[in-house]
Parts: sequence; structure tokens; C-alpha cells
Amino acid sequence: MTERARRQPSLARRLVLLALGWSLAALVVTAVVFALLFQEAAIRRLDQNLADLSTNLLAGSTVEDSQVVAPPLTDERALRTYSGRYWEIAEFTPDGKVRPIVRSNSLFDSELPAPADLLARFKAQPGRHVSYAARGPQNEPLRGRAQQNYMPGRKAPFIILAAEDRSSIDRDVRDFIAATAAAFVLLGAGLMAAVVIQVRVGLRPLFDLRNEVAAVRRGKAERLADTYPSELMPLAEELNALVAHNQEVVERQRTHVGNLAHALKTPISVMMAEASQQPGPLAEVVSRQAQTMQQQVDHHLRRARAAARNTGVGERTSMAEVLDELARTMERIFSGKGVQVDWDAPEDLFFLGERQDLLEIAGNAMENAGKWCRRRVRVRADAAGPNRMLLVVEDDGAGLPLDRREEVLRRGARLDETAPGSGLGLSIIDELARAYGGAITLGDSTMGGLRLEVALPRAEA
Repeated sequence: MTERARRQPSLARRLVLLALGWSLAALVVTAVVFALLFQEAAIRRLDQNLADLSTNLLAGSTVEDSQVVAPPLTDERALRTYSGRYWEIAEFTPDGKVRPIVRSNSLFDSELPAPADLLARFKAQPGRHVSYAARGPQNEPLRGRAQQNYMPGRKAPFIILAAEDRSSIDRDVRDFIAATAAAFVLLGAGLMAAVVIQVRVGLRPLFDLRNEVAAVRRGKAERLADTYPSELMPLAEELNALVAHNQEVVERQRTHVGNLAHALKTPISVMMAEASQQPGPLAEVVSRQAQTMQQQVDHHLRRARAAARNTGVGERTSMAEVLDELARTMERIFSGKGVQVDWDAPEDLFFLGERQDLLEIAGNAMENAGKWCRRRVRVRADAAGPNRMLLVVEDDGAGLPLDRREEVLRRGARLDETAPGSGLGLSIIDELARAYGGAITLGDSTMGGLRLEVALPRAEA
């Protein structure tokens, strides 16, 4: 994947992150609500126990000589010292402080703490009890309940304080939160996996469509043939229509190119034939200019044809088949020199283009090497990446000076005017390679001659 593709937004990633965001937020909120509800239920249960204890104390208490006498309760926890369950009957002093009258055995020599603003809170809400938090005799956390009462035989009100250690409730709440968190983490992991699977399965037709379009572009298929969901089927039909239109345009351009070639070559051939039959200065000028016109026509028609092919649907040409055919042809052409052509190319290496163009590229490169070699020509073709390939042609000739390499790529340039040929071979290779988005490079061969390297588009096997 390219850097640009990594920077582009992903539809699958967007759907996954959106679904996971909402799911995780819902899980967190639900877990917090469950923990708060559990804690509230536990505290209500504790408050109810304290309310029952206060009610029993009030129901069994009596007044003797204006003093409140507590009933003989049988609550074992209230009888054990520092058991965590405490009660106390108290009254307010003139300065608003709480003074104990009688207390449970569990308090031993301690007093049950009460809020400093207890009197003010009773006045603010007459007849209602007050719940509060405090610390017990052993510094344990307490949940307390205070209630102000009146009884016959006593003018001043008295207070019933009941409290219980809430450590067990806090521990239960922590255990519940831990268990809930673990359960919701597992549920969240399951939801994440389910969301990813759902998105991948839901978007699979899009991935299949992309792969099939890539196969059409690479020449492995002529049209989209799979059946897609109703939402994507119109897109697939439009893509098929676009492919068909492009093929039609390419075929029309090829026809025009062929017609133009025949329309121009015939008059030029007539001019050259007439000039050769009537010697003279004018005939020489006409013949020379007609040859130039012929080269120009061949040059521009070749480029137009290659460009038209390169804009159409990809075609695949086997490198091994073309090199094998050209090697046998070159050995017959240069049989007088005894040229040996050694070639090598993987069977699964394919050129992304038309066979005729590859024949021109490789044929001109091998013909040039055969013309200037002593006895041997070596041709190698191999992959240079997922979408590129290299064609390398070397010979054992005299090579080419560094300062002349750029010159030979110019159209019609010839290093040796006595050698046969038009000087268009390397120029043709360069033009066709550029039309396919490739390039030609000249260098020194390990065999002693010229090394010609052509980068071309590669089709998938």
C-alpha cells in the first residue's frame, strides 16, 4: 500500500470506529449505571436494617423519672464489643451538642459520633430521620441514622442513633464493579470482533468489485461478470458500459490510424518512385524529403497507435514467447556472422500491452545488438516490482562511448553511416517505452559491449 493510500480515509475504518465508539460508550455508561444501582440497593438495605433497629428501640423504650430507659434487646451484634452494629439514645445539650443517655454494649466505652449540624438538620426537616456517614470506634466506616422522638413523661425530645459498619457493603460493591468490568470488557471485545466481522462481510462486495475492476484493467478479464447486491449492481453496469465505450474508442482510433497510414504512404511511395525514375537535382531533393516524410509518418503513427493502445483495457503478452520467437529470427538474420542469442525470461512474466508493440521494442533492441556484436547477444527479462519489469539486452561488441549515448536516441541518428539501417531503432524503443510510461537506459555490458535496459509495465500472471 502506498503512502498516499494510507493517508486516504477508509470507509471500513470509519464504520468500525463509529460502531465501536457508540458501543463502547454505551457499555461504559451501562456499567457505571449498574454499579451505582447496586451500591444504591445495598445502602437502602442497610438503611432499612438501621430503621428496623431504631423502630425496635423506640417501641421498647420507656420513660422513668423523665429519663429514657432502653429495652433489653437481644441483637447479638449489638451486645458484642466493637461488632460493627451500634446504637445510642441521646439528647441535645443547651449548646446543641449530643449527649448520650444509654448506649449499646458494642460501643463499650466509646460514643457513637453524630453530625455536628444534627440539630439544625432536624429543625430544617421536622419529623424526618437523618442519614450520615461517620467513623466507628475502630475507625471503620459507618452508615448512621438519627431520629428525634418524643414520649409521654418527658418534655425534652431524645435522639435514637443507629449505625452499622459499611465495610462489607463497600467490599461487595467493589467486587461487583470488578466482576461487571470484567464481563463488560469481554462483552466489549466480542462486540469489537462482531463489528469488524460485520463491516468486513458487509463491505465484501465492494472489495470484490475493486478486485474485478483491477482484473479488467490488467487484462485478466474483459468485463465485470460477478453478481452484486442491488445497491452496487448499477455501478457495475455503468463500469461495464465505460469499459465497452473505451474499447470502442480505442478500436476507432486504431482504424483511423490505419486509414491515415495507407492514405499518406501511398502518395509518398508514388513521389519516391517518380523521383527515382527522373534523375536530377530536383529528383534528389524530392526523394530525400519524401524519405524524411516517410520517417515522420512512421514515427507519429507509431506513437499514436501506442498511446491509443495504452489508454484501453490492458492486454497481456508473454515475454518468454516473444523472446523465443525473436531469438530464432535474429539467429537466422545474422547467420552470416554466426550470432548466438542467449535469452531468459520467467514463464509467468507478462508485458501489460500489445504483442506488436513488444515485438517492436524487443526486436529493435535485439536487432541493434545483433548488428554491432561480435558473436553473442544476451537478453534477460525479469520482474522489477509488482507492476514493473525490465528488459535487458547486451552484446559483446565494441560498446558505445558515454558522450554518444544521448545522441543515438534522437530520431534518425546513426553512429556509422556505412552501416545499413535508418537510425530509427533505438528511437522507436524510446518512443514506445515512453508511451507505456517506461524508460530506456544505456550502459556498459559485462560482456564488453552496450547494455540496453528498458523499463516496461508488467501484467499480473
